[in-house]
Amino acid sequence: MDLKLLVRDIPDFPKPGIMFRDITTLLSNPVGLRYTIDSLAEKTASLGLKADYIIGMESRGFIIGAPLAYKLSLGFIPVRKRGKLPGAVHSVEYDLEYGTDCLEVHQDALKPGCKVLIIDDLIATGGTASATAQLVQRIGCELVGFGFIIELKDLRGREVLPSVPIVSLIEY
Repeated sequence: MDLKLLVRDIPDFPKPGIMFRDITTLLSNPVGLRYTIDSLAEKTASLGLKADYIIGMESRGFIIGAPLAYKLSLGFIPVRKRGKLPGAVHSVEYDLEYGTDCLEVHQDALKPGCKVLIIDDLIATGGTASATAQLVQRIGCELVGFGFIIELKDLRGREVLPSVPIVSLIEY
């Protein structure tokens, strides 16, 4: 299946000169969604990425990560923006092109030594995925890999990620 046919291109969003790759059209297609989850499961399994948990970042990482965790019989851990999780959290700040942001995970969500696979819809510059990896490693977990639906190759995001296997289903 050619997943690119299910991704809608929206020019000049969120600002002029940006081509936004919108996965909502893929998500609304039952066959495309099933194919996406099955493909991520098969590709991560074929690389031997044995994990205890899948982490998905707010918010599209939740949409892909939770059904993938179900498919692989793993736990799912959400990583959220600052102030969205109740209780004690681990946090990491990271740079954006226009400032900084912060990601958080519950302190009791992950135990040192557990194995984690990070999943998101898209990798561009790699900032969010890299920050999530830092958070996971700071807790003492083993990062086994990354999985993305879309990789924007020209933005070279994979170059800022730790040296672990990276799966992407679509490349632009």
